[in-house]
Amino acid sequence: MRPFLVLFYKGNKFEDPIDGKKFRKLLPYGYGKQRENALSPSTLSLERHRLMWLYLKNETDFFSAQKKVLHIAPEQCFISRFKKMKNLEYTTADLHSPIVDVKANILDLPFKDNSFDVVFCNHVLEHIEDDKKAMKELYRVLKPNGFGIFQIPQDLNLEKTYEDFSITSATERTKHFGQYDHVRVYGKDYFDRLRSIGFKVSEIDYSKKITPSLLKKYCLIKAEILPVCVK
Repeated sequence: MRPFLVLFYKGNKFEDPIDGKKFRKLLPYGYGKQRENALSPSTLSLERHRLMWLYLKNETDFFSAQKKVLHIAPEQCFISRFKKMKNLEYTTADLHSPIVDVKANILDLPFKDNSFDVVFCNHVLEHIEDDKKAMKELYRVLKPNGFGIFQIPQDLNLEKTYEDFSITSATERTKHFGQYDHVRVYGKDYFDRLRSIGFKVSEIDYSKKITPSLLKKYCLIKAEILPVCVK
């Protein structure tokens, strides 16, 4: 199906920076309300994936230096590419996915302290009631001076994260948190929650480093924050 989509949507208006393929439009995507030009027909990347790729490529040595990497709940657009990179010792982990290397609970990761140079854990923490314990596990397995990227859905209009664990039905969770399996909506205090664990957190608005024309071309969301966490 994907080769057909690539051919069908081929054009010159938009580009997926992950693979360089160009399209006349991207696919709509969203839970409930659909975002136009969000999902790449080739890599199946969303806006946040493309932003992270550009940050890693332009601002880090991720694609050149030898690194031991842990990827929790790996995204489709990254997993095969990162697996092929000769400079990475790349391990994927998830509690339910059948395609990962290690079946693991984020609240009790089966890895030694200080094991990884890089840890990715994107759009996971909003599903976890005890997110503080999960953050502690991410911190524990990361090497000193290693970095992690822990993206989450975030409402920057909220000063404080909204959570209510008495809300358990799928319908009510969708109403309150935006998705049936989310247990909170993170606010601006998300970064301080990570800092309380010990991380040094940089709130990077990487869209500011990308020209307006490339923001449109790559179909990125302006002012989306990348939480880059260093141990």
